[in-house]
Amino acid sequence: MSTEVTLIPGDGIGPSITEATVRVLEAAGAQITWDRQIAGITAIEAALPPLPEETLASIRRTKVALKGPLTTPVGVGFRSINVALRKEFDLYANVRPAQTLVPGGRYEGIDLCLIRENTEGLYVGVEHYIGMGDDPKAAAESVMIITRYGAERIVRYAFEYALRCGRRKVTLAHKANILKYTQGLFLEVGRKVAEEYAGRVEFEDRIIDATAMQLVLDPYQFDVLVMENMFGDILSDLMAGLVGGLGMAPGGNIGRDAAIFEPVHGSAPDIAGKNIANPTAQILAACMMLDHIGQPETAARIRRAIEDAIRERDHLTPDLGGSATTDQFADAIARRVS
Repeated sequence: MSTEVTLIPGDGIGPSITEATVRVLEAAGAQITWDRQIAGITAIEAALPPLPEETLASIRRTKVALKGPLTTPVGVGFRSINVALRKEFDLYANVRPAQTLVPGGRYEGIDLCLIRENTEGLYVGVEHYIGMGDDPKAAAESVMIITRYGAERIVRYAFEYALRCGRRKVTLAHKANILKYTQGLFLEVGRKVAEEYAGRVEFEDRIIDATAMQLVLDPYQFDVLVMENMFGDILSDLMAGLVGGLGMAPGGNIGRDAAIFEPVHGSAPDIAGKNIANPTAQILAACMMLDHIGQPETAARIRRAIEDAIRERDHLTPDLGGSATTDQFADAIARRVS
């Protein structure tokens, strides 16, 4: 039976890579019915709120969405739509795999996954200015919030993910040596949860900055990594750099009642409308979605097709060293799965 999925093309290059992804899924025979919705700049241009109620209602009904990148202004305007969606549906686990697809890079055979806590930390947005004298913005303060409940469920998710996917080790990265209360609580809870999985999944904890260095020096020592919100945001981009950049990086936002899948990269307005964006991250996000809704065989075929197209240098986009368009690269993948 077909599964209904909310489709949000997004802003900038979003519509282009999303339509390319839809064509690939159709060629692969994915059993999906799309409910198309809008958000972000596209919604504002249609005289709607950046996160329209109709879009939210669609996700509540379908419980799963595939989303293109959405534009968030820096420093001004509305807060991140991505953050708003995660809070609205309590999508507490951000799953970001990093696997080598492009041969000949600095690293071969990378196969890592970062599990990022998605609803707490500094990204809760509890911040304000502090006035001094005549300056109402003399200082700014932001609050990091870590709860025992939030820490426990994300660490447990990481261990359950490791068991489900046949992974060997979970690394908890933190800054408890300096942030002794917030990060200390995260580490304390993580160690306690790890005791329940002793003998089934190996566990270690590391300081976040040392973890960043070791990921560059020897990424093969890691497997599944789990950490709080901002640290996960930063290190997941670092891990994307190990496998060719954000153009190869998908992500899934998972909650108890809903899941939203998306590319990790932004909306790249500078190349919007040029038909040169790499659709790989969006297609891989769709593969994660297919796994989630019970169509793993289709997801596996698409992943193999992506690997084959890249290895054979079949109509690669400029960021991959080719000169093909978004549509041409997507068609090269679609031919392999049709």
